[in-house]
Amino acid sequence: MLLTLASGALFFPGLFALSTWALRRSRPGWTDDDCLTVGTRLVSSVQAVLATGAGLIIICSCSNVVSDRHWLAREYVWFLIPYMIYDCYAMYLCEWCRTRDQKLRWATIFRNFLIENRLMVTHHAVILFVLVPVSQLKQQHTLLYKVNGILTLSTFLFCRILLFPFMYWSYGQHKGLSLLRVPFNIPLHCNVANAILISPQLYWFSLLCKKAARLFDTAKAKKDG
Repeated sequence: MLLTLASGALFFPGLFALSTWALRRSRPGWTDDDCLTVGTRLVSSVQAVLATGAGLIIICSCSNVVSDRHWLAREYVWFLIPYMIYDCYAMYLCEWCRTRDQKLRWATIFRNFLIENRLMVTHHAVILFVLVPVSQLKQQHTLLYKVNGILTLSTFLFCRILLFPFMYWSYGQHKGLSLLRVPFNIPLHCNVANAILISPQLYWFSLLCKKAARLFDTAKAKKDG
């Protein structure tokens, strides 16, 4: 655990420093803000590739993705924690570099940073201070774990699945069409693309529902026993 945590603490800031240094040397015409922004996005892209690769390895290694366990799922969480902390700092650094010519006070820069990046900062904070402790402390049968599961199901349903019919409904409102008529009044490739996008969301949601049902069934069985 500590080795994985230390590896992440060295890898992500080190990659950021290396990429910004390389950009300054290879692109002398770029401003510091440009180099920092591109460097931040490069590190984020690398993290996304690593997370996707870890997910594929875990899925391919488990016969039952609902009940099976894999060491990489636990270790990658510890590798991800330094990234969340680094990413908040990198976003603040970009904000500071962008506004440094305005000679603003530190408190003003920090406030602007929180306002402009409130969703991302909230996302990182929830993962660090809520999801990570809940997942690592093995509190599957506590009220906190169950509330977290309900919130996960709810946000997944509304933000990843119901988003699609809402998008069709919004388009219909704009064009004066009913929801059922929208698919027949937009290009075919739009429907195909949306079907491709929503298919894995439905599959993952079904897995979440199965895991939630198994969790509550286990708790009920223990209570009855």
